[in-house]
Amino acid sequence: MRKVTHMSAARRRSFALAGVLCLGIGIAACGDDGGTGSTGGTGKLHMGIAVANISLNFAIEMADGAKQAAVDDGNVDFQVVGPPDTDGPAEVQLFQSLVTTARDGVILENLDPPLFTRPAAEAVDSGVPVVALDTSPTDGSKVDFYVGNDNYDLGALMATELLKNLPANPSGTVVVGVPNPGTPVLDNRAAGIRDTLKAKAPAIQVLGPFQTYSEPTKNYSAWSSLVGAHPDALAFLGVGDADSYDLARLKQEKRGSWQAAGFDVDDKTLQAVKDGTNFATIDPEHYLKGYLSTALLIKSVRGEQALPKGWLVSPGLIVTKQNVDAVIARGSTAAAAKAGYQAEIDALLKDVTANVKPLNQAR
Repeated sequence: MRKVTHMSAARRRSFALAGVLCLGIGIAACGDDGGTGSTGGTGKLHMGIAVANISLNFAIEMADGAKQAAVDDGNVDFQVVGPPDTDGPAEVQLFQSLVTTARDGVILENLDPPLFTRPAAEAVDSGVPVVALDTSPTDGSKVDFYVGNDNYDLGALMATELLKNLPANPSGTVVVGVPNPGTPVLDNRAAGIRDTLKAKAPAIQVLGPFQTYSEPTKNYSAWSSLVGAHPDALAFLGVGDADSYDLARLKQEKRGSWQAAGFDVDDKTLQAVKDGTNFATIDPEHYLKGYLSTALLIKSVRGEQALPKGWLVSPGLIVTKQNVDAVIARGSTAAAAKAGYQAEIDALLKDVTANVKPLNQAR
């Protein structure tokens, strides 16, 4: 089992209360003392990350990994920005503000890539290096390095695990939900689920994907409607963060006999896996992606290692009742998170190019 982590409730609350965070390494505050820019060296860097929101676990974990990479460098002023809830236009404004101060480089994670095409290109044209995280960059963004999962494969992994929890040669319906349709990361996960079930269990009819929203209250309402409309479904599968714990809540409330699963490793999600309410969750290892993207950007700015062009494929993990306790334990503290990922970090940084594919293959 690969080493993984999740974020404790206390750490999650402290992050969410801060809409914009500033991490000063070796200094008292995020002041300006020049940075090194493209000149390299060991001087202080001014960098940051923009995330889709600061309330859901997936974004928090990516920011945690990014911040740890800045800490490990030892001389980086690092800012984290993101709207309280998923709001593409609001994140665009925060990103545009961030690139005026984080002149040595910015990591960009978002759930609405077309909105960021022009802002990202403008940042690159102004001399700010930009690395795409979790969502591949659009044509025209001038961003040519991306760190993310093979999300189609992660969806296939979920479908394969579902079949282990159904009778042989199952028939019936499986309902699939996507929080933000049109986001490639999420659509690819849904496609992996659909194609795998079609190939391995052709008697199953896949319904959807239906929009389930990323905001937890809207997500719960959407799933409640879907469960009510399809009471005899074999399973309800979501590809986002809130999907996991809202499906678990509904299954408990309705005493459902159907299977349920989603993505990510929020505390409530891990508890649902531990008590058997959900048969699994898929961990995209967001911390690892945040760390890798930031560490590689820092190395490139310092002149130690050029950024590759293309898609750095980051691994993921299926979490079941068999390994959930280990996942919970490794997510108990920031130190445990770093220790839990260290082997993967070292292996991937040792030979980056071995895991890089062409950008147009990202899925």
